[in-house]
Amino acid sequence: MKKIKAAAIQMDISQCNKNENISKALMLSEKAISQGANLIVLPEVFSTGFCYENLINAGESEPFPTIKRLKEFSKKNSCVMIGSIIEKKEQEDTNIFTNLGFCIEKGELAGTYTKTHPFGREKGYFTAGNDIEPIYLKSYDLTIGLEICYEMRFPEIARKLAIAGSDILVTIAEFPNPREYQWRSLATARAVENQIYHIACNRKGSDPDSTFFGATMILDPLGNVLADAKDKECFISHEIDPDMMERTREAIPVFDDRRPELY
Repeated sequence: MKKIKAAAIQMDISQCNKNENISKALMLSEKAISQGANLIVLPEVFSTGFCYENLINAGESEPFPTIKRLKEFSKKNSCVMIGSIIEKKEQEDTNIFTNLGFCIEKGELAGTYTKTHPFGREKGYFTAGNDIEPIYLKSYDLTIGLEICYEMRFPEIARKLAIAGSDILVTIAEFPNPREYQWRSLATARAVENQIYHIACNRKGSDPDSTFFGATMILDPLGNVLADAKDKECFISHEIDPDMMERTREAIPVFDDRRPELY
């Protein structure tokens, strides 16, 4: 794994307004790139929010126009982009929708992940995925473990991704008020227990159902907060150092000491 400078975009999301949201995301991404970032993380369903009132237009099918725009940006800037969109699939004369996570590497789609644990109202609209596997970035020799929002409450997901060789855990979210304490605690716990860098990217602002506190963070494998967006619309960034993760795991060999036959 090579060193990489990661940035997380914290933004308000205009409900169902795809062009406005993509433009804002790319503007903030451009600023992050100008300051040396080469891995960009965007919030959950950043281009539309949870646009329940117009899923037909919010949802996208292959070749995914939003991902196409991000591919162009990624190729131009030789960077990685991570986020999720609403996917629309035709199945037996009806549409089904998923929360489709993606990872783009230098203009190419490196992999996708479909949210496996929809939360609350999402269950009435979104079909859950059935696979949890990390995404490998060839040019960086880097493996991303991607989880989405509510899934941070399931330590099994992050642990599975870590055991499978993830170098960075990425959580993209629309985690709402009044749960900031829970968000910060869970984000820290996932970093510490897996001895892994954790990019926890949340949105700010509001939608018809909720308000959002932000608190996007980049944490190191000891759980130290390296960067914190607090409640501002902005990007945060920090270098990811693979040697630091190795040193942490050598000092406290959690993965060697696991007894999976007991659990």
